[in-house]
Amino acid sequence: MSKAKDYTGGCACGAIRFETSSEPVFESHCQCVHCQKRSGTGHGSYLTFPQRADVTVIGEAKTWRVTADSGNEKIHAFCPTCGTPVYLTFAAMPELIVIHAASLDDPGQFNPQVVTYSICGHVWDTIDPSLQKFARMPG
Repeated sequence: MSKAKDYTGGCACGAIRFETSSEPVFESHCQCVHCQKRSGTGHGSYLTFPQRADVTVIGEAKTWRVTADSGNEKIHAFCPTCGTPVYLTFAAMPELIVIHAASLDDPGQFNPQVVTYSICGHVWDTIDPSLQKFARMPG
């Protein structure tokens, strides 16, 4: 049996690094306004891992909190030196960790399954039309 491939990555300056050999349970593009503003483009792209404990993070991130449509708090972590968004967690589901796809050493590992918050999408932000789209977060 072959070992699962590792997911490694970090911020642009290298001050924050992460690694996991676990597999993501959800991979998505999100077109919500928060993701647009944070990414500086039309969407954010994410891999969700089920167990925060299985992801090793080295380096000290700064965080800021945002209230999601659900009313739950999202905690965004970014590098205080270069500003790169690296991961996010959820106050209501502390076991989850969500990694920004572009922070992967090999972004080709990202395999998006859906687009969330397509209601906020822009015509100039073209995303693979074969992906299932949800106006908001799927329930």
